[in-house]
Amino acid sequence: MNLPIVKVAAVHAAPVYMDAAATVSKAVALIEEAARHGAELVAFPESFVPGFPVWAALWAPIYNHDWFRRMVSNSILVNGPEMAQIQGAARRNGVFVSLGFSESTEVSVGCIWNSNVIVGDDGAILNHHRKLVPTFYEKMVWAAGDGHGLRVSDTRIGRLGALICGENTNPLARYSLAAQGEQIHISAWPAIWPTRMPSSGMNFDNLAANRIRAGGHSFEAKVFGILNAGFMDKTMFDALAASGDHQAVEVLENTPRAATQFLDPTGAVIGDTLQAEEGIAYATFDLNDCIEPKQFHDIVGYYNRFDIFNVEIDRRRLAPVKFSPDNANAKAEPRGDRIGIADPTSIDVA
Repeated sequence: MNLPIVKVAAVHAAPVYMDAAATVSKAVALIEEAARHGAELVAFPESFVPGFPVWAALWAPIYNHDWFRRMVSNSILVNGPEMAQIQGAARRNGVFVSLGFSESTEVSVGCIWNSNVIVGDDGAILNHHRKLVPTFYEKMVWAAGDGHGLRVSDTRIGRLGALICGENTNPLARYSLAAQGEQIHISAWPAIWPTRMPSSGMNFDNLAANRIRAGGHSFEAKVFGILNAGFMDKTMFDALAASGDHQAVEVLENTPRAATQFLDPTGAVIGDTLQAEEGIAYATFDLNDCIEPKQFHDIVGYYNRFDIFNVEIDRRRLAPVKFSPDNANAKAEPRGDRIGIADPTSIDVA
């Protein structure tokens, strides 16, 4: 067996905060830059387009209506013109792209999801995943996703899988990808994730928590990991601090920053690490290194008890309505790829 050796890039960059068009233009430029440096896979952080809703952590919902409207108006369709620009950049540069984005839908003006796509080097969308459960204050922004995107994409550079932020805390979500032969796992994270006032000394440590979860998956599944975090620049900081709320400024200034780094199949850090500065991190993955650790414990092979543990994943795409064929208005039914008509396929990894 001779598996690929691939150079990967992780974008540790800030969006043009709450500006989808400008952020997509920035993403295209970053894809081109990474491709010039030999990357074959370019990954972006959680909700890179149009930015992570940190404001939901800073203020109660009754103060966030304007922020929510701004977020909704800058969320994008998976089959819209902004995504087409990302697909075009992937195709022109012959690279694979993993993009975190806030997804809108044509069937509601206010429903958005925390989503991720993997785009092929031919520009086709290989997988489209919606975060299963928005975490903590994210519930006030995004709707819950479904299992449709719990898929691994089999490509010329390896089998690619991705989960969003706290999903990497869910053993069953991670196992669903491992059980499909995943070899490169992309975990996408925000720049900061406040949970308490910094003065309490008990805030959520992005650096440690993300490293533990991503490292655990690399070690358990014997896969390479791209731990891809966002970055908060001055523009984003100033936008969030513009209210003059001193407590909000304290949170923004002193909440631990997340890091972007890479992991080998033992969970060890390899390649570049970025935390305090914006840029693109690079690493080289020799997928042949996934083989030897499987001798020790292959959780989707011999090192399991499928006679005891039975796991079934429902991958139907949830939809708000089902139209019967004999309905007089059936011809007005929105396209399935826009509203997520149920996909009957499912996998039984047991």
